[in-house]
Amino acid sequence: MVSPKSVDKILLGIVLTLVAGGFFIFSSASLGLLVDGNVRFTSVAFNQIVLGIGGGMVAMFIMSRIYYRTWRRFAFYIFLLGVLGAFLVFVPGLGLEHGGARRWIDVAGFSFQPAEFLKIAFVIYVATWFSAIRKGTNNFWQSTAPFIASVFVVGVVMLLQKDTDTFLIMVAAGTSMFFVQSGKWREILIMGLVMIALVGSLAFVHDYVKNRLLAFVNSDYDPQGAGYQVKQSLIAVGSGGVWGRGFGQSVQKFEYLPEPIGDSIFAVYAEEFGFVGAFILILLFSGFVFRGYRLATHAPDDFGMLLVVGLVTMIVLQAFLHIAAMVKFAPMLGLPLPFISHGGTAMLMTLAAVGIILNVSKYQKRMIK
Repeated sequence: MVSPKSVDKILLGIVLTLVAGGFFIFSSASLGLLVDGNVRFTSVAFNQIVLGIGGGMVAMFIMSRIYYRTWRRFAFYIFLLGVLGAFLVFVPGLGLEHGGARRWIDVAGFSFQPAEFLKIAFVIYVATWFSAIRKGTNNFWQSTAPFIASVFVVGVVMLLQKDTDTFLIMVAAGTSMFFVQSGKWREILIMGLVMIALVGSLAFVHDYVKNRLLAFVNSDYDPQGAGYQVKQSLIAVGSGGVWGRGFGQSVQKFEYLPEPIGDSIFAVYAEEFGFVGAFILILLFSGFVFRGYRLATHAPDDFGMLLVVGLVTMIVLQAFLHIAAMVKFAPMLGLPLPFISHGGTAMLMTLAAVGIILNVSKYQKRMIK
């Protein structure tokens, strides 16, 4: 085993910059809640600052100190715990429903989204399985079949929760690990076609999926429903211009943008900081993905490499899909912006995932610049 070094300071610096900047972005976006009498600003702020940022920083520190190979020993049980936890949302009196979806559980007045834990558990489990087989193996039952089975399991629970967005992020993270370990373009192409067919079939089963796809294709579709958020986000981004209106000066966050502290937070940020600010934020996320993948190439073993690839893909893909949806480069998925959007559970688990990545960086085969 390689002797542990200090964590990668460049990746840590990028994350701390995103969290610190995200706090100010969230603070400004949350002012839009003051006109909403159904939301308590103090409750939202407490959840974000104490549970999300405070708890997340503690989780990141703890995870960065736990030897990453420890997760491999308990991968199956962690995955099983994640699946069972995700099913708890269907327990009467425990699960919470919002907007027609059941994605939260309530314990002693605190809400928690178990799917956020399941995302990390899934990555750990898939990384464990792939690292245990010979790289580039052509045995379908050793590589592809177990991956499909694990995707099926998380797909059942996620689709029952009507959380298609999180499911697609998990599949993408798993596919990135599958490609790194097997390098089989043919099977990845087949899985991609299957996913497209699955999303298409979901559009016939769930109206919310169909409406989002139609609003993406046709800007004038359902202007007071599915198409409303698209139009309002484009207005916000466009009105920001080059330099933006200025910090705290967003107009769209007041009763125009749905979920200004969550699904629409990039639109608020772009309105206040303009093209320049949006470009800087995209650069930070790009730096995160490039540094993360570079760390993966210097991981001491396949498990560490796959773990980093899966977690980095999961975080960054969610960020770029959120941004793309705000400028109509992707359908409106309802994904929060990592490190920035409101969501104590999401922030806590994202920073915990970063802690795992940082621990792998302590054992890199050689120092990188």
